[in-house]
Amino acid sequence: MNTAADDQPSVPDEPAASRPSRRQVLSTAGAAGLLATVPVLRGTERAAASTSAASNGTPEQIHLTFGADPATSMTVSWASPGHAPGARVLLTGPHLSDVKVPAVQRTYTDGLNGETVWTYHTELTQLAPDAEYSYVVTADNDGSATPFRGTFRTTPKGRAPFRFTSFGDLATPNTAWVLSYGQSAYAVAAVESFSPLFHLLNGDLCYANLNPAVQPAVWRDFGNNNQASAAYRAWMPVAGNHEIEFTNGPQGFTSYLTRYHLPDNGVPGLRGRWYSFQVGNVLFVSLQADDVIYQDGGAFVGGPKPLAPAASTGNPPIEPGTSFYVRGYSGGAQTAWLEQTLAAARRNPSIDWIVAQMHQIACSSSITGNGSDRGIREQWLPLFDKYQVDLVLNGHDHDYERSFPVRGHDPMAGVDAATGTPVETLRPHPVTTTDTGVFDTSKGTVHLVLGGGGTSAPLDDYGFDTADGLPQAKIFTKPNRPFQTATPDVYTRAAADAREDAIWSARRDTSTGYGIGVFDVDPGGDDGYTSITVRYFHALGADPTNPNTGTKGAPNSVYTHFETVKLIRPRSRP
Repeated sequence: MNTAADDQPSVPDEPAASRPSRRQVLSTAGAAGLLATVPVLRGTERAAASTSAASNGTPEQIHLTFGADPATSMTVSWASPGHAPGARVLLTGPHLSDVKVPAVQRTYTDGLNGETVWTYHTELTQLAPDAEYSYVVTADNDGSATPFRGTFRTTPKGRAPFRFTSFGDLATPNTAWVLSYGQSAYAVAAVESFSPLFHLLNGDLCYANLNPAVQPAVWRDFGNNNQASAAYRAWMPVAGNHEIEFTNGPQGFTSYLTRYHLPDNGVPGLRGRWYSFQVGNVLFVSLQADDVIYQDGGAFVGGPKPLAPAASTGNPPIEPGTSFYVRGYSGGAQTAWLEQTLAAARRNPSIDWIVAQMHQIACSSSITGNGSDRGIREQWLPLFDKYQVDLVLNGHDHDYERSFPVRGHDPMAGVDAATGTPVETLRPHPVTTTDTGVFDTSKGTVHLVLGGGGTSAPLDDYGFDTADGLPQAKIFTKPNRPFQTATPDVYTRAAADAREDAIWSARRDTSTGYGIGVFDVDPGGDDGYTSITVRYFHALGADPTNPNTGTKGAPNSVYTHFETVKLIRPRSRP
């Protein structure tokens, strides 16, 4: 056993004394199964716990992430309302009983409100594959810290069936915060209902940067909401544009990097921003797309007044019209790492599938959301083609959309949104437009938008070409930097500058903006093929207002089946 941590850290609130009831499984009856109701997380109890925990070392916001090898390592991370001397994990499992593993402390001070955030990370190694462990998180604090008890399971070694789930754009259940909504609690419960081995969280975790005066409090509510699932199975995140915060690190990711201890990408100074890990016969590649996209979507002051940090921070006011635009921050290091990682994966006979996870999108036809970005198409889609990436999972647009398998691009397929003149959008080319429900991804990459975690702004409204009624997408082909409006000192950012017929779009959910992707990996057998069955479940009626019907709804704990598709590819080894 050993411990490790780096980058930066977090602040707390609800004392989690014991494991909540998480085995309230939502039963599924085949592909069209109706999921049973799961209790929503209790916001009033969370607030009361926060008060009682005041400044002791009680652990909260507990979450798990994989270590270098998910079959033999796991990291337990948490926050506390104050310094927690002697912070540690007691681990029990195969041939182990209450083994003490010290935690590494990471702290930071929020650059806008001056609050100090305390986080702790314990990396557990030399674990047995496919084994159940129990753990206790505790500290000294003169006995005043209430321990937390949890469990987890390591991943299998080698080819084996497993399940994972995914969505992005989660927010918190505390509607005092911008973009938070009660559905985010039900979304966490939905993850538990499917009992996945792990969950992929596709960026825009909590939207703290839209609540600049209280960023640590928003993160706290986010972490305590997720704890009901993330303390029992790894939640593997990527940073989205709303993880970019003013005065919190060179790319604004200090809050995110402090809370999460993620696999090392080997690039000095850029750990945690992107990474990869292997489970069974699948390589998962988690990418930070703000590095390559054209869209300017990070922290932004629209005005009319400057954003004034607390005096205790010593930071000057941030003037209207200022945005935190980080395109190109890695200097090409991420793209170089990506190609090396993909090339190595395709040489590795133990890997059949490559699944990429990122926040922003190459294939989205949302009309009220952000749409597609040429930056991803330019820099990463050629690599996805070259190394046969099978599946790309996104957030960013708060809806669901599935593409046909795509390879290469169609030249001059777009037009300028303002003038209608031709423009090169690098439109992805579908290798088929017949929706059979079974696709060989060795011939083309399938893109999924899964941005329906739980925000208050579902965006299940899609573009159509008025001439022929077919799907249409908008695309950022150049930066949309802030510009001043007709009102002095008030700034805004332009929408996407181009559009194209979205011939790559196969399925869109116009019923609701909320849902979860469920993925079952079958390593394959004598037929020489392996498969991933993809199911999408949505929470009908949960939209505050559905843009297509105008109907008003409320958070909904019931997730029902929307569609199933099966992805297949030849096994890399018989």
